[in-house]
Amino acid sequence: MALPAKKQFQFWGIFIVVFALMFWALGHVLLPFVLGGAIAYFLDPVADRLERSGFSRVAATALITLLGVLVFVVMVLAVVPTLIQQTIALVETLPQLSAQVRAFVASNFPSLQQPDSIMHQTLQQISGLLKERGGEFLQTALSSAASLLNVITLLVIAPVVAFYLLLDWDRMVAEVDKLLPRDHAPIVRRLASDIDKTLASFVRGMGTVCLILGTYYAVALMVVGLQFGLVVGFIAGLVTFIPYLGALIGGALAIGLALFQFWGDWLQVGLVGIVFAIGQMVEGNILTPKLVGKSVGLHPVWLLLALSVFGALFGFVGMLIAVPVAAAIGVLARFATGQYMSSKMYYGHSASPNESAQDAE
Repeated sequence: MALPAKKQFQFWGIFIVVFALMFWALGHVLLPFVLGGAIAYFLDPVADRLERSGFSRVAATALITLLGVLVFVVMVLAVVPTLIQQTIALVETLPQLSAQVRAFVASNFPSLQQPDSIMHQTLQQISGLLKERGGEFLQTALSSAASLLNVITLLVIAPVVAFYLLLDWDRMVAEVDKLLPRDHAPIVRRLASDIDKTLASFVRGMGTVCLILGTYYAVALMVVGLQFGLVVGFIAGLVTFIPYLGALIGGALAIGLALFQFWGDWLQVGLVGIVFAIGQMVEGNILTPKLVGKSVGLHPVWLLLALSVFGALFGFVGMLIAVPVAAAIGVLARFATGQYMSSKMYYGHSASPNESAQDAE
């Protein structure tokens, strides 16, 4: 005899609350496992394709791991030192950039430079803060990131977790399927499939788009001579997964730095703008339609809300799970809406679902 719906709701409600409390309390411990699971999920289609090509699961996982180690070594030796160097130089340049902004305002808007004006006091405070805290900001950010992410955890435990999860991914999915309640297994499978499609389109697709665009911006900006091109490309690529935000932040930062570096040389400033214009055209017309698709179901506002809420509740780990949870909630909300619109609660006594559908036709 199946459990009543009320009992099932209570059971799953208590389970979700207990799971959220455990995640909140142990988030820093679970970080390498969450990150390893995300890596395994991202690479599972690659392993499946290698299996279809004749590799065993072990051989496919080993090949992916070797390629991952190779890419990591190249990044550490060739990219990371330059990225850190440019970031430090950018932070050290901020006070000078603030001084140039003040000089520009003073020459073009002298009324704002009156000692008793709000704008003058604000610029003074910003300049003083940048001079005093510019170097400290980067050092604090790096030390906080090191303590939060735990370098040893990320470099050792997370890849090991990813390796074993990738190796056993299909078997784990099959085992979880066996544990589904038999009465609801078809619906759960359908919802899980919809969630997986949404995540596959967004996480894997947008991850690839971010990587391609970040690489393009970094290389193109360095080619046109922008001093901090690698940092700007990294930032623009990192936030590209939120539509329009990556171009807005990256473009504003790049053009601002170009004005600071190439003031008077409008050709160079224009080239920086052209780099971002080309990137946006390629992303909007080629990359996103091909790799992500049009019906992902994750609205930018919903995505920002999920990142903000889960980041505030669970820290960095919360930001890692924000996108999957947002995708799952979106799929469940659409399913619940469909169930409601085909129920008597929606139609009432006025008409049956079939009659209303015929009236709509």
